[in-house]
Amino acid sequence: MTGHAAPAASPRRHRARRGEGGRLREEILAAGTRLLLETGDEEAVSIRAIAQAVGVTPPSIYLHFADKTELIYAICEELFRKLDDEMAAAAAGVDDPLEELRRRGRAYVRFGLENAEAYRVLFMHHKDEIPETVDPEELGDSATFMHLVEVVQRCLDQGALRPADPMRLAVGLWVLVHGLTSLLISLPGFPWPAEPEQLADRLVADHLQGLLPRP
Repeated sequence: MTGHAAPAASPRRHRARRGEGGRLREEILAAGTRLLLETGDEEAVSIRAIAQAVGVTPPSIYLHFADKTELIYAICEELFRKLDDEMAAAAAGVDDPLEELRRRGRAYVRFGLENAEAYRVLFMHHKDEIPETVDPEELGDSATFMHLVEVVQRCLDQGALRPADPMRLAVGLWVLVHGLTSLLISLPGFPWPAEPEQLADRLVADHLQGLLPRP
């Protein structure tokens, strides 16, 4: 992507006082997130641009992140944590756990498309490009995934789904919405049979249909 405007100059901040390192890290992540969302381009999020936005020197960034790759992944992980809020908001006030799963599926796809570059970085990069500081296993312990498991468990407790391992069912649902989101990002020109959220709703509903209790 070309033609990005350089971020407005920020006033140089004073040297951080003792105990302010954590706050500076948060400011760095916030500035990087804004740049990523505004540009939609990982390449436009440079250490220099973030330092300028925060009002520090580039070496200050390296006190908190080993390199740009680690910083980009930290930004994307922060966005992924916000996904949980989006999914919870989409399912607010819904008593039927099956309907909640459908709404969460739509919210997941919508969030992925609205944050396509972050989604691509976090879930669609080659494993050799992932920095050592990023632990993919943490995704399995994330609030986003564990809340999905909890909703699946409620479906099982209410007899809405056939008895099964809730973790396995949750993984199957995640595979479905992740696969759809990845394809929508990678192949926007494909003749999709419906709008993204409608397609997500239909696919999740079809998937759940195969898990309903047998007569």
